[in-house]
Amino acid sequence: MAETRKLNVGLAAPDRDEMVYLESIRYNRRPSLRTVVSGQRVPMELTSLGQAYLASAPEAKRKALLAHFREARAGQGRSLGPGISLAIESVATLGYCAASWQPEVAAVAAPLVFQGAYYSLNVSVSSAEAFDAVVRELAPTLLLLKERILRKLEIAEAER
Repeated sequence: MAETRKLNVGLAAPDRDEMVYLESIRYNRRPSLRTVVSGQRVPMELTSLGQAYLASAPEAKRKALLAHFREARAGQGRSLGPGISLAIESVATLGYCAASWQPEVAAVAAPLVFQGAYYSLNVSVSSAEAFDAVVRELAPTLLLLKERILRKLEIAEAER
């Protein structure tokens, strides 16, 4: 899907207050200086991957992480609550959330939970287009990819 649609696709897992890329396939439409490799860490509270995880995390874990972010970022004057609350609401209603924590990079992510394991899946592009327009374009692809992955995991599990 990354190659045919010229998208970046990433799969990440939570580790403390960060998301760690397990896999990253880069097929961006326009050249970008940003490279992402397996093992790379990104901030949970600022990225679509992290916010999708927070939306699906068990409530006690989410509350602990939000308290940690408020404490760790207290002097920065950045209010995280509204952005994360919006992401949680977006995942609940649309199945995904969106963020742009790097200039001209739009990313949409969805939680990917299978047998009690929590991951986040995202698709992203570098684009000078309006953020909302890019999100509307990317979201169906993300949701289709998530559905395909979960279906294949369920089939593999049933065959075991």
